[in-house]
Amino acid sequence: MIRCFVKHNASITLIDNISDLHQDILKDIVWVDMLMPTQDEIRFIEEKFSVKFPTKQETEEIEISSRYWEEATKIEINSFFLISSGEHPHNETVSFTLYNDMLISIRHKALSTFTEFNKKFYGSPEQFKTGYHIFCQLLDIRIDSDADLIEKLSKDISKLRKHVFTDYTNDDEEILEKISAYEDLNMQIRENIHDKQRILSAFLKSNKYPQALKNDVSIMLKDIKSLLDYTDFNFERLDYLQNIFLGILSIEQNKVIKIFTIVNVIFLPPTLIASIYGMNFRYMPELHWTFGYPLSILLMIGSSILPIYIFKKKGWV
Repeated sequence: MIRCFVKHNASITLIDNISDLHQDILKDIVWVDMLMPTQDEIRFIEEKFSVKFPTKQETEEIEISSRYWEEATKIEINSFFLISSGEHPHNETVSFTLYNDMLISIRHKALSTFTEFNKKFYGSPEQFKTGYHIFCQLLDIRIDSDADLIEKLSKDISKLRKHVFTDYTNDDEEILEKISAYEDLNMQIRENIHDKQRILSAFLKSNKYPQALKNDVSIMLKDIKSLLDYTDFNFERLDYLQNIFLGILSIEQNKVIKIFTIVNVIFLPPTLIASIYGMNFRYMPELHWTFGYPLSILLMIGSSILPIYIFKKKGWV
């Protein structure tokens, strides 16, 4: 699907049928948004605007030279957008091309950032004079979303910490799975934010990026730095929480071992007495005693009670 946004003074016109893209309106287009485009649609836009887009495989490369580069007439950017919904959060790459004063975006997933921006775009189109303004606002919305995710993650970590300390009920695997999931999400958020930092840092050095927007870029970089510090803090909290949980788990296991040890010690003397009188030797002095059996029972009971008395006196049980 291709959507072209044509700007006329303070109004925006949406063209979602590529057959309506006449030559006389191409100069007024400020944004071409391609969602899950086919190869034919990509070739059509390339021919219409005389640009060449990278392949999907090229957009997913992680080296900085593949994430951002400038040419004579355009800037190519491949940026991460975090998809946190679902069981496995992941970063989805969106490709941007800033060509003259127009923005062209290629994405293969529907993203909430673009939905939120569309509302602002239609509400106050006069604020977005060029594709640079649109791209800057998209990044700003994404950074705000990342901040909300970090805030929610911090609350979830605090809730899990409280559960480990106050409501521990031997759900070991579930707690470890949650810690692992939070670490993975925090890593994805950090990777996503760090990607934005590299792009914005490159904008500050670029001669193509409008000088009027560089103050906004500086503010976003400050926000990103604080978010990166917070992701580091979350990593430390998760590492501390994991160590605490493993310590509690070790204490619980030691309690179980302690119980088994006490039980073994309590039943060891009666077992020894029963073993002695269970031997089938011919010459045993107590074998023909009238009170031999009651005496052995009393000895076994007494030898069981004595360790319990000693343990309680020592405060071990």
